[in-house]
Amino acid sequence: MTAALVALLLAAPAEARRISLDDLERLIRLEEPQLSTDGRQVALLVGRANLDENRYDTELMLVDARSGSQRTLVAARPGLATPRLSPAGDRVAFIADVHPGGGKQVFVVPLASGEAQLVTGSATGVLAYAWSPDGKAIAFIAEEEQPPRQGAARFEDAFEVGHGGYLERRASAAAQLHVVSATGGEARRVTQGPGSLATGLGPSTLSWSPDGRSIAVARFASADSGDHDRSRIERIDVASGASQTVTGRVRHEASPVYSPDGTQLAWLYPRNGDPTSGAEALVGPASGGEGRSLSRALDRNLLWLQWRPDGHALLVGGNDGTRVALWQQPLQGPARRIDLSPVVEVADFSQSGSGAVAFVGSEESRPNELYILDSPGAAPRRLTDLHAALAALTLGRTESLSWKSEDGFVSDGVLTLPPDFEPRRRYPLVLSIHGGPTAASNTGFAELAQLMAARGWLVLQPNYRGSDNLGDVHLRGIVAGAGEGPGKDVLAGVEAVKARGIVDAERIAVSGWSYGGFMTGWMIGRYPGLWRAAVAGAAALDLFDMYALSDLNVMPRHAITGSPWTEGREAHYRAQSPITYASQMRTPTLILSTVGDSRVTVTQSYKLFRALEDNGVTVKFVAYPTGGHWPPGPVRRRDVYRRWLTWIEQQFAAAPSR
Repeated sequence: MTAALVALLLAAPAEARRISLDDLERLIRLEEPQLSTDGRQVALLVGRANLDENRYDTELMLVDARSGSQRTLVAARPGLATPRLSPAGDRVAFIADVHPGGGKQVFVVPLASGEAQLVTGSATGVLAYAWSPDGKAIAFIAEEEQPPRQGAARFEDAFEVGHGGYLERRASAAAQLHVVSATGGEARRVTQGPGSLATGLGPSTLSWSPDGRSIAVARFASADSGDHDRSRIERIDVASGASQTVTGRVRHEASPVYSPDGTQLAWLYPRNGDPTSGAEALVGPASGGEGRSLSRALDRNLLWLQWRPDGHALLVGGNDGTRVALWQQPLQGPARRIDLSPVVEVADFSQSGSGAVAFVGSEESRPNELYILDSPGAAPRRLTDLHAALAALTLGRTESLSWKSEDGFVSDGVLTLPPDFEPRRRYPLVLSIHGGPTAASNTGFAELAQLMAARGWLVLQPNYRGSDNLGDVHLRGIVAGAGEGPGKDVLAGVEAVKARGIVDAERIAVSGWSYGGFMTGWMIGRYPGLWRAAVAGAAALDLFDMYALSDLNVMPRHAITGSPWTEGREAHYRAQSPITYASQMRTPTLILSTVGDSRVTVTQSYKLFRALEDNGVTVKFVAYPTGGHWPPGPVRRRDVYRRWLTWIEQQFAAAPSR
């Protein structure tokens, strides 16, 4: 070997390794960035995996908005969540557990001292809160306290069932508004009326008027989770507790926000009041009125909205193609999309008084970091480098692609290529289908797709009709059939990838969680000859169970638009339920679920397991002895991914069944 060749070999960089399951514990959760009014610092939740306790230890961090320097303000503590900077920027409030079983309470910590003070003492815990404009008070939402029972009365615990899920063990308690001094003390209950300011799906947002005299809320018809869409915007007088309905509507209104001058309100409302449509931004007089849509021409399902500091526009966000976008929506005229490149996914954002925007986002090859946009025309600056080691790995490249289904629908999706991809080779293809269905896959860093690509597989994440990234026609396209239309889109996406000549057609797998599990069941039942393996996680396989048992139950949403037992819908529900076609399924299938999932009941996984087993199909059902729609904690997350990947790997290696 010549000296020149030796020198060349020594100088060549070693190939960076691929991502593995061991890297999951290095993923850090970044949540709820809060930019101070003066734009100088960002409060941020940072959660790291604690494998010994199967939890994420979350701390409250302050990040300098110019230099990116960081300091921990509040060390990791149970239940730490929802940081909010005071209007003056000298204090940060947050929610945390006081003690086991004591419920979450609000704390306030001065930035100077770093010593947290307990502010609330709600017997039922705090669900949501907000600073008053002068920083002297905090408004919060808490459930009504139930009187204690003694002796035999403790067992008089039967309750009337309403629109909650089948796992409910007591009647839902209404949530009311309270106000307390920001230094602590006895809270004053503000509201007394019927309905509730929270349901089992979460609380209303709270927005103080700039003068501190009123608070805008969404009031729900009841505290039952199934009534979460029966909501209206109200203004609550802080002094008297009197309420005023803003628009007169009684359904679907959400997320009210006062304008900077207090004369207007903005809120989210589905297009034309149709719950199967995407949410638009409406603006109307704070004194009352129906409001008008600002974002009709934008034609995207909006996930967030905030007023710009000058009060002349809103900052709104949502899925847009295979990215997550922010737009500046003026009170008059078209929205302008803000260029966030190289960031392709935004998880949350906040603004300063000058209009700077801090947000958590991910790039194609970098997990979430904290970024700041100094102005709408500036390029984002990355303030943290918490995932530098993961970004240095050899990752699969992602591509956006679109296709047309047989009935003319145009859908899109994300294709992740193996790190060593060569266009002349053929690779196994795995579908990783998103849930929702009102959601979308994008080209941001996705750990499961990258773990699959690292095994040498192509990974397709299809945005079928019902996804909210391509406008209202695409979103509502699922209404006609929860399975049939989306199934055509998924199949067309597979064919689009196969047309490139890079797919090993003998090794194609389909997988997904929640509605992705629904689509997995649909694909193996309706197109049984295509798949070598399937993974159905928390699979919504029976629309009757979804309507009757889920915490969503009677809310009309896209795939479930009304009772299956009225107006002749029963046959349609049965035809669009994947479990109907279980006898046609032949694909080796791994079923995953928690035993206490209130969203997609485990009953549906049991039905699929029995049906496949009875028909001689290779099947394994793994249940996690916990609640939640996804098994909680980093240890269980790793276990889910390990089983998911191993199952597909084993089926790809086995001889195909015929």
